[in-house]
Amino acid sequence: MTKPLQNKHMDGVPVHLLGGMQAAMAFLIWGVFPLMFKQVENIAALEVLAHRIIWALVFVMLLLAVRGRLGTLKEIFIENRKTLYMLLLSALFVSVNWLVFIWAVANEKVIEPSLGYFINPLFNVLLGVIFLGERLRLVQWTAVAIALTGVLVLIFSHGIVPWVALALALTFGLYGLIRKQTKIGPVTGLAIETLLLFPVAVGYILFLFSYGDESFITGEPSARFWLVFVGIMTTIPLMLFAAGARKIRLSTLGIITYIGPTVQFLIAVYLFGEIFTQAYQVAFTAIWIALAIYAFDLYRHERQIVVAEVV
Repeated sequence: MTKPLQNKHMDGVPVHLLGGMQAAMAFLIWGVFPLMFKQVENIAALEVLAHRIIWALVFVMLLLAVRGRLGTLKEIFIENRKTLYMLLLSALFVSVNWLVFIWAVANEKVIEPSLGYFINPLFNVLLGVIFLGERLRLVQWTAVAIALTGVLVLIFSHGIVPWVALALALTFGLYGLIRKQTKIGPVTGLAIETLLLFPVAVGYILFLFSYGDESFITGEPSARFWLVFVGIMTTIPLMLFAAGARKIRLSTLGIITYIGPTVQFLIAVYLFGEIFTQAYQVAFTAIWIALAIYAFDLYRHERQIVVAEVV
């Protein structure tokens, strides 16, 4: 992995500072997604998902056209079938992730997506152990155990499994694992994923239209705006994240990651008025402690590597 150059500047701004700002903006946008999807809560989640796929594809294809990169899509579809199959699998995972998130916002369950995305970094650690043969230090295993304890408290206290949180952590974690194995840029990858999902999305919209139940045509102008807008906003934070992640250290990125679920949590409790039960308090506290332990261990480990390289 190439280390970010901390002493370089871009247009007078230190590269690491610019990268941190780009990554933070990406996670801030992801954090306010519930506010955007709240505007279309009266539209069925499957229909919102279909429009998100369609308009994300339109926007990302325009980006590739402006950059003169449309030819890369042809190369992958014709010459690199393995990558194509991998992206088909990642498209399925991300579409389920989007659907669950849209459903949760429409049904006033934004606390659970927040919980899911707090769990996600630690869930990624377990995926790395299971599928990539990565090894965890004792402190990291301790962090995972504490987070798991928090989830179990929630399950036994409420008598139900927080399936929204677990589904989001699982699907996004597996999506990230697959994309990690495919050497392809985020914009090009998203273009192929949405291209693969496009026929199903269009077919579903046409099905709704045939019954006069399609919100984009028959709905209010505001609904049309938000259906297009959420598709476009699917792409923008992804580009900001990709640009920023290359300029900063992994430990810095790990801390910035928590901006998204933190903003979602604040929106759920203070704007949407969702009840933050005692069981949720215990679960969130356990996960926050686990994340703090893991982030500190990661930071300490990277510092040791830097000192060793300097010496």
